[in-house]
Amino acid sequence: MKTSAALTSIEGIVMRVHSSGGRGRLLAVSVLAFMTGLTVAKAAEPALPDYIKSQGVLRVGVKCDYPPSGFLDAQGKFAGIEVEMAKRIAEIAFGSPDKADLQCVTSEARIPALNGKKVDVIIATLGIYPARQKVIDFTIPYAWGASGVVQLKGGKAKSLADFNGKTISVIKGASQAAWLEKNMPQVQTLRLNTVAEALQAVRQGRADGYTGDTSVLFSILSANDDLEILPEQEVFDVSYIGAGIRKNEPEWKAYLDAQITKLRDEKFYSKAVPEVVSDPMVRKEVIKFYETDPPKK
Repeated sequence: MKTSAALTSIEGIVMRVHSSGGRGRLLAVSVLAFMTGLTVAKAAEPALPDYIKSQGVLRVGVKCDYPPSGFLDAQGKFAGIEVEMAKRIAEIAFGSPDKADLQCVTSEARIPALNGKKVDVIIATLGIYPARQKVIDFTIPYAWGASGVVQLKGGKAKSLADFNGKTISVIKGASQAAWLEKNMPQVQTLRLNTVAEALQAVRQGRADGYTGDTSVLFSILSANDDLEILPEQEVFDVSYIGAGIRKNEPEWKAYLDAQITKLRDEKFYSKAVPEVVSDPMVRKEVIKFYETDPPKK
């Protein structure tokens, strides 16, 4: 319903109620205030940009090897929390979750895929960092993240400092590589393409540990009983996570910001996380990254 038509309809209702006397006049004022508020709120909701609407689909870059955020399931289908986010936003924008045109991106290739216009938004564990803000824009945060380290059970490391002079495997293009390079230059980084390769390096003795997002590390632990994580106080590189978009697309940012707010308001993550995380303890840890504020360090 257009704003002008809606207000005309409201005025008609108010006039009829107003004619019924004092109590009716009070009710009329209440109806007018309520309905006008709804109409203005509806009118103020950011519109889907025409260049996105004309495509008929939402082109989204997601991780395909990073459970529980984004991965391919046993049937080769897209799965994960961020995959479900993309589908929900596509449903809001186009009326169906099937309108999400999902494309696999790696940590290293996700920003080039965006700026190369292969996708229109990245929802792929993308930390909001100044270096990235120079080349792309971000939505408001939808989660926060921190980094941790896993090692083989019974490993010698009790703290992050114990890895000085050691080797840690990390995914190419991940924020952990840059953090270690800047803050712990004594640590050697073995940069690999996938989580599977990084964990294999630990098992083969080519790396003493693997570093990644703690939300992902908890999922790794639930499926790999030969690994252990450093204590919680040893987390590092705490940051916010947002969806990435190209520079100078303010209408697109406004639209996505509104949908991200809507997802949090409707407790979307409390429903989405259990779909991909079966372990109750891991599920609790993962949900907190979406529904609570990060720790102050």
